Amino acid sequence: MADAEKVGQVLGQNNVTNGTTGKIPATPEGMAIAYGSLVIMALLPIFFGAFRSVKHHKEQKANYQDTGEKPDTMSHKDAAMFPLIASCALFGLYLFFQIFSKEYINLLLTVYFFFLGILALSHLLSPVITKLVPAGIPNVHYHIHFSQKQKVGEDEYVLIDYKFTTYDIICLAFCSVVGVWYILKKHWIANNLFGMAFAINGVELLHLNNVVTGCILLAGLFIYDIFWVFGTNVMVTVAKSFEAPIKLVFPQDLLEKGLAADNFAMLGLGDIVLPGIFIALLLRFDVHLSRNSRTYFNISFLAYIAGLFTTIFVMHVYRHAQPALLYLVPACIGAPLF
Repeated sequence: MADAEKVGQVLGQNNVTNGTTGKIPATPEGMAIAYGSLVIMALLPIFFGAFRSVKHHKEQKANYQDTGEKPDTMSHKDAAMFPLIASCALFGLYLFFQIFSKEYINLLLTVYFFFLGILALSHLLSPVITKLVPAGIPNVHYHIHFSQKQKVGEDEYVLIDYKFTTYDIICLAFCSVVGVWYILKKHWIANNLFGMAFAINGVELLHLNNVVTGCILLAGLFIYDIFWVFGTNVMVTVAKSFEAPIKLVFPQDLLEKGLAADNFAMLGLGDIVLPGIFIALLLRFDVHLSRNSRTYFNISFLAYIAGLFTTIFVMHVYRHAQPALLYLVPACIGAPLF
């Protein structure tokens, strides 16, 4: 679901201190730390994911030359349909939360994102953990190949073709510990680890085929965001009910309560990944030009920062949830096109 959590849907409620919530009011220092941390956590996936996307794109091109298998990219039609599909998914979740108990829905989502988060975190940390494993542990290679064919002599249909090593198993075990921590405690640090992994993998693996496709996608999501936030209460309702690591959070009462803090500022992954794949496209364009500069990437990256700060400023002034793409889309499209 694109953009399920808006920047600071809780930030607009900083001064709620009644007995019902029992939360410590956010101090200026706490808000500054929370805002600043969210901005940094938003920039890291875009920066590292964009550079990883360059490497992944080169690997896809090499694979295409070897096997003839075309790389998966988002076309004009896919970009135009994405906001409609996202709207259907969002409204479907809204209906589910209205009809069924949100505890049962969130239980299913927790299990789903538990496995998905472990795989995403493993993909991200595998190169790091591989270097940290003691040399005394042998790195044994495994290959699972499972195929079928109807008759003797016919070409076989590959069902499973997966290669992994002992170090991959160690990485998976480590990431499983984070997953168990998330399931048992729903701690905000575990949530952010999964959220950062989703965001970096999203920027790395989701590729746009050209700038026009990116403009179509972001323009459609620009309208989608405004409609579902300002036109209805669907987005906010789903965001408050949806418990899954599809957002980055940071406590505003960290100074007062430490790691047990519970008054969170939020930033949805959709506000990171969707502009991020457009910025990654511009970085690949810079690399393609072979000018030893990253002009388009640098401009769009700075524009994203400006759009994010604008979102936080407007939300802080008006104390109301803001559709972040309302500010991020014009910035990310307008600056590089200019």
